[in-house]
Amino acid sequence: MSYDPYIVGLTGGIGSGKSTIAQRFRELGIEVVDADQASRKVVEPGMPALNIIADRFGAKMIKSDGTLNRAAMRQLIFSQPLEKTWLENLLHPLIAEWIVDQLQRAESAYVMLESPLLLETEQHQLVNTLLLVDLPESLQLSRTAERDGDPKQQIQSIIDSQMARDDKLRRANYVFDNSLALDTVTPRITVLHETFLHLALESLHDD
Repeated sequence: MSYDPYIVGLTGGIGSGKSTIAQRFRELGIEVVDADQASRKVVEPGMPALNIIADRFGAKMIKSDGTLNRAAMRQLIFSQPLEKTWLENLLHPLIAEWIVDQLQRAESAYVMLESPLLLETEQHQLVNTLLLVDLPESLQLSRTAERDGDPKQQIQSIIDSQMARDDKLRRANYVFDNSLALDTVTPRITVLHETFLHLALESLHDD
């Protein structure tokens, strides 16, 4: 699919730090469409998807304030693969619709689509190039456990449910090694930003 402006896909496994990297690009004036935000939007109170989820799984999936009980849902889908598939079939088309609408509204020189499941879903078809934020699995586990306080077994289940690290590395056009020293982050992002600006300009000329 062809969009204007140029679309950079940003992905990475849980705990990789992709949201922090996305924020650095925002600070450079780049609009970032967050697929996680899309997943929240489509199950907000009053949205049809939330009612469908409640009908299937019961009132325990809805918190007292009317919002989705994400902790209960996460536990369910990682213990019951068939229910995970059912939920994906419900939500992924709605999420895709929201994402496409936001991408088409973007006005920066290029736009970034931040998504943890970019390669696991058809979202990768929306992007012109792909930036992977990469970490060794051991660091993913330790950083996520420290950040969220979740059991490492649960975090490992999430990692195992996503595309293997080696497969992501093979498919990425650019890799940001987030295990390197903190003082290298800004200069490396600056280089990537200049690269994406150049690619965006080239795509305009190609059109």
